[in-house]
Amino acid sequence: MPPFSRPTATTERRSAAGGEPAGPTGAAPRPPPPAFPALLVAALLAALACSTVAAIGLGPAPVPPAETVRYLWAALSGGAIAPDEVATYQVVWQVRTPRVLLAAVVGAGLGAVGAAVQAMVRNALADPFVLGISSGASVGAVAVTTFGVLTSFGVYALSAGAFLGALAASAVVYAVSYSRMGVTPLRLVLTGVAMAYGFQALMSVMVYLAPDGEATNTVLFWTMGGFGAATWGSLPVVAITVGAGLVVLRRYARSLDVMSLGDETAASLGVDASALRKGLFVVTSLMTGAVVAVSGAIGFVGLIMPHLVRIAVGAGHARVLAVTPLAGAVFMVWADLVARTLVAPRELPLGVITALVGVPVFITMMRRKGYLFGGR
Repeated sequence: MPPFSRPTATTERRSAAGGEPAGPTGAAPRPPPPAFPALLVAALLAALACSTVAAIGLGPAPVPPAETVRYLWAALSGGAIAPDEVATYQVVWQVRTPRVLLAAVVGAGLGAVGAAVQAMVRNALADPFVLGISSGASVGAVAVTTFGVLTSFGVYALSAGAFLGALAASAVVYAVSYSRMGVTPLRLVLTGVAMAYGFQALMSVMVYLAPDGEATNTVLFWTMGGFGAATWGSLPVVAITVGAGLVVLRRYARSLDVMSLGDETAASLGVDASALRKGLFVVTSLMTGAVVAVSGAIGFVGLIMPHLVRIAVGAGHARVLAVTPLAGAVFMVWADLVARTLVAPRELPLGVITALVGVPVFITMMRRKGYLFGGR
């Protein structure tokens, strides 16, 4: 049985006749005009480009946008830089640019994974970390920081430990939640939540036994998220993983629509929900592991962004998965900018900023009339 299955022609005809399927818990919304998502995507692309330039230029030593663009073009084209501009150029290209690009990639990945997981487990409160993957990554990172494992990886030891921890957690959660009936949404969520508590307890014990306080402080900051350690070397792997994952999720967008209706309905429409869930679990686990390995645990992005996008464009995953990554990228770029400039020269954990924004937004959505978390 292949890990993925796509809707049959019957599904396509029924979708065309009755509108697009609903989101995880809501009724099917009326599709917006076809041109609207394209215009929104174009607007978000422009916003992302402007936000990237602005975030690269802003900081304790601000650089005007025109100068920022000139330095970026010089780096990309091999242009010359005056001797008295070398220090500023190094700050722009070597320090801020990889950090801002990494923030955009992580925001895009968290947003897309959140939308997919909410459909996969049919739970409006699901996010990339509901399956315990983030907690497993934290255990791997703590093991590296406190006990020096994986030192052979050098500067990549922390990322390698977090990624391996995330993959191990994914394997454990899947093995525990598997039964003769396959992997059901409820078992997957309950197992993920339970294992997350277990991984957090293990991490707490490791921190308690840490030989020095400095390692404890590092672990505390990492578990709350941040891009302070971003380098050009940490960008390619996560960018490739997130990019490939976005392509796969977009390919199976209509299958996610059908899956949101329930396993029995999906089966009647020719979609093997169990096989699809298995494949999506692998894809989202890899994406989450790659993201957490370079940024730590950043909450609320994968929970809030899919819902905000559904309010704007409807519940169809073809549109949601086109818009949510861009919205998540723009949000993450600005959240990181606030985190590193609000109390400069100190840096706030990124999870604090996303929570301060995410909690009021979530409460507002709960009180919004007519929104049924996943539909309208």
